[in-house]
Amino acid sequence: MAVTLKDVAGRAGVSRSAVSRTFTDGASVSARTRAKVEAAAQELGYAPNALASSLTTGRTKLIGLIANNFHNPLILEVFDLFTRGLQDRGLRPLLVNLSGASDPAASVRMLRQYSVDGVIVASSTLPPSFARAFRSAALPVVHAFGRHSLAPDVHVVGIDNVACGRIAAETLIRRGYQRVGFLGGPESATSTQDRAAGFLRGLAGAPVSVSYAADYTFDAGRAAMQRLLQTTPAEAYFCGDDLLAVGALSAIQDTGLSVPSDIGLLGLNDMEMSRWQNIGLTTIRQPVAAIIGAAIDLVVATIETPDLAPEARLFPCEVIERQSLRGFS
Repeated sequence: MAVTLKDVAGRAGVSRSAVSRTFTDGASVSARTRAKVEAAAQELGYAPNALASSLTTGRTKLIGLIANNFHNPLILEVFDLFTRGLQDRGLRPLLVNLSGASDPAASVRMLRQYSVDGVIVASSTLPPSFARAFRSAALPVVHAFGRHSLAPDVHVVGIDNVACGRIAAETLIRRGYQRVGFLGGPESATSTQDRAAGFLRGLAGAPVSVSYAADYTFDAGRAAMQRLLQTTPAEAYFCGDDLLAVGALSAIQDTGLSVPSDIGLLGLNDMEMSRWQNIGLTTIRQPVAAIIGAAIDLVVATIETPDLAPEARLFPCEVIERQSLRGFS
């Protein structure tokens, strides 16, 4: 039979309320009593019931972790860092798949059913209306990888996608490319819109082709490049995501052309596969770990201080040189 709080109290020679206080964050208990209770719990193999504790504290320690693009391998790194980071803080991640979701109100109802203490939206493609809906429902929320704003409605942590687009343009210009193209993800995604806008500004009127893939996936990037290769392709493309770039690389190689001799490719994210020897993608690194750490800090701070004013935290990106653009040494 399961070891109960009563069993621990009997072994430690204290009251059941003393055992309860020992395992309740912030509750008052003497050092001597705490030591006796913890020793008894260890001897008996007792662990406090999380659900029972939530009834006492009013907190479930559940954090809704929301994403919507499970076809992109980057989500595995994101979930790994988020789940470990939350667990290290004594919190419990509740993974929620919102692929294809279009109703923010339905998402709010679902998260409320689990009595989550807070929500992290980990997506660059979910509309900002989802994060705003959680805030309107008085749920502490942080939008990780969301669209930057000088006056955000909710906490936003991520990169300046417009600046990344400008960095991409400057990188291709320095390499001597004259006919360049932008191959973005879904045109409706704010991350795509901002990266395209920054890229066009950085080119300052130079000739550029703009095209979009159906999604941030390998297959979508490959299909988009196959269409581009049916006409006269650009000399180099800034792909709005590494996975798009890898799909484009596959399509280029299938035609007998090579990267970077015939067509150059520049990605964004610095996913693990970008470092693989057979890919070697030059890319703009997004500091994923730093963004996730800041998102966790902010959701914890907002749980403690619900009226905390929304803020935007930006992290700089950098170009990682590999061999998919000419001039690499």
